[in-house]
Amino acid sequence: MARVRNYCSFYKPAIWIWLISAITFYILFLMATRNSTVMLHLNVVPFGVCFTGSDFRKEEWSISNAEQRSRLYEKMEKDLEDHGAAFLNQGETTQSLSLSDLFNLKDGVVTPVLKVANPPVRANVLYLNPEYSAPIAEAVRSIFLPHFDKAIWFQNSSLYHFSMFHASHHIIAVPASESEIEAEANAVRAVSEFICPLKIALDRVVLTSTGVLVGCWQVESGTDPVTIRQKLRNALPHAPAKQLYDSVMLHTSLARLLGHPNSWPKEANKVSELQFLHELVNRLNNKIRGTKATVGELWYVEEYDVLALALNGRMKARKFQLGCLKV
Repeated sequence: MARVRNYCSFYKPAIWIWLISAITFYILFLMATRNSTVMLHLNVVPFGVCFTGSDFRKEEWSISNAEQRSRLYEKMEKDLEDHGAAFLNQGETTQSLSLSDLFNLKDGVVTPVLKVANPPVRANVLYLNPEYSAPIAEAVRSIFLPHFDKAIWFQNSSLYHFSMFHASHHIIAVPASESEIEAEANAVRAVSEFICPLKIALDRVVLTSTGVLVGCWQVESGTDPVTIRQKLRNALPHAPAKQLYDSVMLHTSLARLLGHPNSWPKEANKVSELQFLHELVNRLNNKIRGTKATVGELWYVEEYDVLALALNGRMKARKFQLGCLKV
């Protein structure tokens, strides 16, 4: 018995050390696993590292981007409620510009204010074919035109696009010579060859506090906007570090409200103006939400007027088909 007690006494400290080590390792393992999951969910990846791995890992990555888009769109959806309709007071609209910077409203006629962009803005956009944009534009007109006859600007449906990346924009200008512009265009062409066409679905339409009616899209297949933007950043190293849109965002501007509705249906007399705006957006969502489209072109656009794509201004577009080549 004495021998057994001596044996246990000898190994007792070692057992405790082993148990403490095992518990510590287990706790650290759980923390590492949790951090890894959070990092993946937030889509945080060291700059310059290409994400590779099994199809399962790629699927997780895709879901993460979709979730981030949904959260972003939910935040945009609440913008009107949280900040009110600033556009009714001629407040700031998109890209730090006021409505008076963009439009003239005189004698019931809306005309865009075309200002020379010096240097020209150089934008990279995905293009939405009129096959898909025309029915959306028609739905927007049918719901909003009766109530904003003299106070609305409809985006040209032949120029519906998704802004991806700017080589130069009006907030941070990056001048370039003709040869440098040609080099940029060729770099974008090279990127387009490795981008796969996107099959997308309209997640929702939102009205922002600045009066922009925005179509917010989700990606069902094809190259994700996050990847496209990263490829363009790598191809255009002199581009502004600060870009205009969130990296997961995939949106089209459909129209811009410029003032108060000029007619209300009888059933809307008992609701506030803000509630009526929400009702119009709900009607539009009921009509076009879930619309599917395929995007197969990347454009490199020189905008000689500020927001030329949005305001039918002067521009030069180089159009590239998405090639979906494998590396």
